[in-house]
Amino acid sequence: MRFKLILAFVEDTRTDAVLDAAREAGATGATVISNARGEGLNQKRTFLGLTLEVQKDVLLFVVEEHLSRKILEKISDIGEFDQESGQGIAVQIDVEDAVGVAHQVETLSKIVEEEI
Repeated sequence: MRFKLILAFVEDTRTDAVLDAAREAGATGATVISNARGEGLNQKRTFLGLTLEVQKDVLLFVVEEHLSRKILEKISDIGEFDQESGQGIAVQIDVEDAVGVAHQVETLSKIVEEEI
């Protein structure tokens, strides 16, 4: 079984909704790293010249490759990444090898068979 790593950077107010949506789309779990910050094309400033930042969370999902695109699209929809600048971003990369996922392989095998 092959896996992908989805990294999603989302506003902290949307983390729970994105996690729930990813699980509904086939993700079996996630790691959440809180209080990240990022900067897009347009840096936001206040009238005092200080940067006004919205807190972001980084969500890491190790998912089966056949489910990865569906999960990625669901994350984007719920996070509203394409509706407005600065809402978040998600990327997926190939996982060359993984340990600690053997307990999920049996469950994932059934899910993937149904999807294909």
